[in-house]
Amino acid sequence: MKVRCWGARGSVPVSGAQYVRYGGDTSCLEIRANDGSLLILDAGTGIRALGVQLSLQPPVPMTLLISHFHWDHIQGLPFFRPLYNPATRLALCGSHGAQGELLRVLTQALRPPLFPVAFDQVPAQLSFLCFADESLCVNGFSIRRMPISHPNHGAGFRIDADGATLVYLTDNELGLRHKGGGGFADYVEFSRGADLLIHDAQYTPEEYHNRRGWGHSHFEDVARLAVEAGVLTLGLFHHDQERTDEAQDELLARCRSLLKTPGGPQCFALAQGWEMDLSG
Repeated sequence: MKVRCWGARGSVPVSGAQYVRYGGDTSCLEIRANDGSLLILDAGTGIRALGVQLSLQPPVPMTLLISHFHWDHIQGLPFFRPLYNPATRLALCGSHGAQGELLRVLTQALRPPLFPVAFDQVPAQLSFLCFADESLCVNGFSIRRMPISHPNHGAGFRIDADGATLVYLTDNELGLRHKGGGGFADYVEFSRGADLLIHDAQYTPEEYHNRRGWGHSHFEDVARLAVEAGVLTLGLFHHDQERTDEAQDELLARCRSLLKTPGGPQCFALAQGWEMDLSG
């Protein structure tokens, strides 16, 4: 299983010389099984560039999991080039009850005057998938779902393929249990033994003091989660829109200092263009 990041920024896309290394596009990950099957996590602005690349290749069936419906996780979808190719087969799914919600939300977002092409007029072949008992198997991926602790609800995903495990928990506040979300111990069990945990680490502990309840975590809680869950690698995600490359380097260094124990997780901060092969 291979993972590629197309967008790691949170809240709103940014641009400028101070954001070059980590990138300015919002959440989007490409997951490839060894047989080439394609799974996409979230449709932030990063999905636009992914769509450009996919349009240069023969169409393959693809599945898009949307963690939740806040703008930074869906705002790139109208510019996803495969949507406008009749040969595209795209299955969509996400958080609990997302089949009805996806259709409602995307129909509202992709319609005039907000966007010139209505969602029900895109040429791609769209379908909607449902989880059964919080589990889903599609195109060689085995997926488990868990509610995130975030305003307006949402879901995180544990993805198994090719003998490797990826856990994706963006927009998840470990320091506060939002309505419908889990507690810290629940996320430890959900992440247990993962090869790679990608988790929201938008804040420093100092920043979090004034942002508690906003639905995001600080890196100290995320580091503790990684240690207690026994994950091999921790990827920091959903970087604050005001966080420059230099400031993100500092946050990463502070997080790594908490993980300097024998056998502790490796740690990095996701950046656009980053890739990792979890199959070894």
